Amino acid sequence: MLRSRIAGIGGYVPPHLVTNEELEGPLEIQARSIVRKTGIRQRYWADRDPSLTTSDLAFEASKIALDSAGLEKDALDMIVFATLSPDAAAPGSGCFLQKKLDIPGIPAFDVRQQCSGFLYGLSLADLYIRAGQCQNILLVGAELQSKLLDMSPRGRGVTTLFGDGAGAVVVRATQVEDSSSASRESFIYSTHLHSDGGFLDRLLWQHPGAMNRQFITPELVGEPESHPQMRGRELYDLCLERMPEASFQALEANGYRPKDIDLFVVHQSNERINLAYAERMGVPPEKIFSTVGKFGNTTAATIPLGLAEAVDEGLLVEGMLVLSCSFGSGLTWASALYRW
Repeated sequence: MLRSRIAGIGGYVPPHLVTNEELEGPLEIQARSIVRKTGIRQRYWADRDPSLTTSDLAFEASKIALDSAGLEKDALDMIVFATLSPDAAAPGSGCFLQKKLDIPGIPAFDVRQQCSGFLYGLSLADLYIRAGQCQNILLVGAELQSKLLDMSPRGRGVTTLFGDGAGAVVVRATQVEDSSSASRESFIYSTHLHSDGGFLDRLLWQHPGAMNRQFITPELVGEPESHPQMRGRELYDLCLERMPEASFQALEANGYRPKDIDLFVVHQSNERINLAYAERMGVPPEKIFSTVGKFGNTTAATIPLGLAEAVDEGLLVEGMLVLSCSFGSGLTWASALYRW
């Protein structure tokens, strides 16, 4: 039967490593308090080169992913680009990436589902392939968030969390003989998507946007609403309800239990959430692959960047059963179960 699998992986972060100590002065915060509350020790920002864009980061990750898959760029049938920090208001960053890759003609579009963007994109790629519409799809999660953060003490609760980076995968068509829980073939079992707009004010980046009289005006620059506004405590509690819920949905749909999963590669927003998620899933913390201490929250890039890191470290190898889940503004949450 026709299914899809992840055939190539690549990750990229900009060169500027920003430690917590570098943020102490401008944000009036102690480095150790950032670690204590979030587990984040550093992040990478593209703030030193104003010409860098989100699609530049995506381009670097995409080249690595294509090489990993042993695929020429001209063999791609589609580009799906997940981001909340696009190169421009229009067109989507998928078109910018398409220009950099120099592969005109194929569809290229963006997915705006924030921290859940990569899994929403993975679901789309899987469905296009299973419908017989595509053979090879480039799926990217990329963010350049350092340009939208509030670097004053007012922004300390959000600014310390986020990093820049990109992860890319090549999703490829594959013929599978056995799609049951007994199978050891590499393919995507299922994806599960959810959202609830009733909670959209829990994490909202209002300006620029059509909620205003104009998308952006001089008086709006520097106002709190020009930067992401987050109600952290509420999001923490909601995250620890929705991520396990979506994870169990993926497991039950395919006849697996948490103990069957070889590696959990989940959205990275807070190390405390990683630990609490492991407890709620009933698995050892070491089964949750953590990158938040190194990269911070790279939003749509956290999962593909995590996959790339796990492969590089030799912790993710062919045949392993992987569960990914995410939770983000919208609210959106999602899960995916796949064999590497």
